[in-house]
Amino acid sequence: MKSVKVLCVGGSDSGGGAGIQADLKAVHACGCYGMSVITALTAQNTLGVQDIYPVPAEFVGKQLSAVLSDIGTDALKTGMILTSGIVQVVVKKIKEYNVGKVIVDPMMVAKGGRSLMQESARAALVKKLLPLALVITPNIPEAEYLAQMKIKSINAMKKAAVIIYRLGAKNVFIKGGHLPSSKRSGAIDILYDGKKYYELSAGWVDTKDTHGTGCTFASALAAEIARGENIVTAAQKAKKLVTEAIKNSLKIGAGHGPVNALFKCWIN
Repeated sequence: MKSVKVLCVGGSDSGGGAGIQADLKAVHACGCYGMSVITALTAQNTLGVQDIYPVPAEFVGKQLSAVLSDIGTDALKTGMILTSGIVQVVVKKIKEYNVGKVIVDPMMVAKGGRSLMQESARAALVKKLLPLALVITPNIPEAEYLAQMKIKSINAMKKAAVIIYRLGAKNVFIKGGHLPSSKRSGAIDILYDGKKYYELSAGWVDTKDTHGTGCTFASALAAEIARGENIVTAAQKAKKLVTEAIKNSLKIGAGHGPVNALFKCWIN
């Protein structure tokens, strides 16, 4: 059986809701084979991130070489990259192994407010990783940081997308779930390819159990791109998956429960 492979680079979530765990669930839900490179370990649950232990950059590089030299990948997705040293190693290996389809989810702050990226790593991501990205998938707070502007409307999202595009990413997908108007108008996202804007919308799902939404979307997007879909179709399919994952989210723990990308396999 021919397999479509997706390599997910990011942090491990001990609670299983976000990070590498969410990545692999989303990739497999899309019918692809998921692989992982761990950049950090987290002590984490539905209430938030209690502690972070970064993996040494050298060992991150060894993980990347082990996978890419033997198995290879049809797409590579990055998530949590805590330090600038790890950013530089990831960039080096993407170039060394000529990885063409790179999806960057610029995870900067956890849902509970814990920083997931040092300031030097943010600068390295913008300068060195973004120019290699086929698509970047920031949420509103992340887009505000990257574009250095406030975003309170769809028009502002479009303006920010242009600014982020000029930083080097070939496509910019800004997730609009943080907009104040989302609960009324639904979750509207903006995709910008340098020439045209696309609006992707879905009805608002009234739940607090949304842990792992961003990881799930970016990984599903990477999987669909790995399967050969164009960026617009891949984004539409990924948004459909994440919407259903939110609808079928799990009410576990005392905080924000996780979305459920594997809802079709779930035994009630």
